[in-house]
Amino acid sequence: MSRILLLNKPFGVLSQFTGEPGQRTLADCVSEKGVYAAGRLDADSEGLLLLTDDGALQHRLADPRHKQAKVYLAQVEGMPEEQALARLCGRLDLGDFVTQPCRAEQVGEPDWLWPRDPPIRERKSIPTSWLRIELREGKNRQVRRMTAKVGLPTLRLIRVSIGDYRLNGLLPGQWRLA
Repeated sequence: MSRILLLNKPFGVLSQFTGEPGQRTLADCVSEKGVYAAGRLDADSEGLLLLTDDGALQHRLADPRHKQAKVYLAQVEGMPEEQALARLCGRLDLGDFVTQPCRAEQVGEPDWLWPRDPPIRERKSIPTSWLRIELREGKNRQVRRMTAKVGLPTLRLIRVSIGDYRLNGLLPGQWRLA
């Protein structure tokens, strides 16, 4: 039977089990043998990462053609105006590709949020806000590039769900079987 692990990947951890000396990897969080990441989060992003020991399932979970909705919470610099949110939801030309339409809305800071280590940079004269972004693709640094394109640079990015899988109370570095 296939195993699926839900991991809350901490900030600064690579989405792989090996790295250069001194780099934090999944091996620092997961002691289970024979599982591999189904998809990726860049080292600067946090949150839900799925791992499995089933290659076909790994491919299906990670492949954008299977249209698993991914939900992110993004802390951005600035306060979004309706026009910026509308642009974010539409097709954005990011140079090397055009995004598919997505859902985006301003939300409050989550009450369950853990402190980030290290903390984000803060500027006294520029407020921050939180966005909930749901998309079905997931190209390299896509959410960060999208928010920057509409004038809202991402300061912190947390993936909270992939399809039916949810972070639900896992703290950074913790995992559980699905």
